[in-house]
Amino acid sequence: MKQMRILWDMPITVDIRDDEYTSGSVEAVYEYFQHIDDVFSTFKPASEISRFNRGELSADDWSTELTEVVALCEQTRLETRGYFSYMRHGVIEPLGLVKGWALKNAGDMLQMRGVNNFFIDAGGDVELHGYMGENIPWTVGIRDPFYRNDIVKKLFLTDCGIATSGTYIRGYHIYNPFTGTSPITDIISLSVIGPNVYEADRFATAAFAMGRKGIEFIESVTGLEGYQIDERGIATYTSGFDRFVAHYGHHWIG
Repeated sequence: MKQMRILWDMPITVDIRDDEYTSGSVEAVYEYFQHIDDVFSTFKPASEISRFNRGELSADDWSTELTEVVALCEQTRLETRGYFSYMRHGVIEPLGLVKGWALKNAGDMLQMRGVNNFFIDAGGDVELHGYMGENIPWTVGIRDPFYRNDIVKKLFLTDCGIATSGTYIRGYHIYNPFTGTSPITDIISLSVIGPNVYEADRFATAAFAMGRKGIEFIESVTGLEGYQIDERGIATYTSGFDRFVAHYGHHWIG
């Protein structure tokens, strides 16, 4: 069972490989994603975060989701020595964490419904569990940021998450919070594998903001592996990354 819908201004794919599952599981995931968009979209004037940023809602009136996400953003800021930033020009912008957090929650929802083999991809960030076939791990590709129809690495993954931060699709949208608005130009993409996509996503965002030293930070965090491509097309990767490398693939990320 595989579906793709456009939400959050990006394609979101849910791929379930269990022989038995309820169609309501897929609908529940997409309904949850729609709810998350209604709460956190900074582009929707009626969203909770937009109303707070306009001064129409106090922190005392935050929903459980917004309270949790802001707390996680602050935790991540501290864990990354300030490189993860969620405040800009006096407003809250938690989008560098929300997507991975929501994808992990959706994966948890599927597992609670008895789904054991699934793949959820939102714009290249992936939460995956189990297998795509009989003892066959999910195979995920890291795109070449210079030739986006090509992939540079194919990975065997199961029970984990992977996220990519970069400038080759959305342009310069991640900045070093200590140097202002100067664009990061020394690296082009950074893919991070973590125990789930929430961990991969938040640390990929922060590490990219560190520029060329980001891959060293990923190396220092237990449970993470990373693959970084610089402006010259030279790749640098963490010491444990090689164990995930495969030789063929079915899904692309990045």
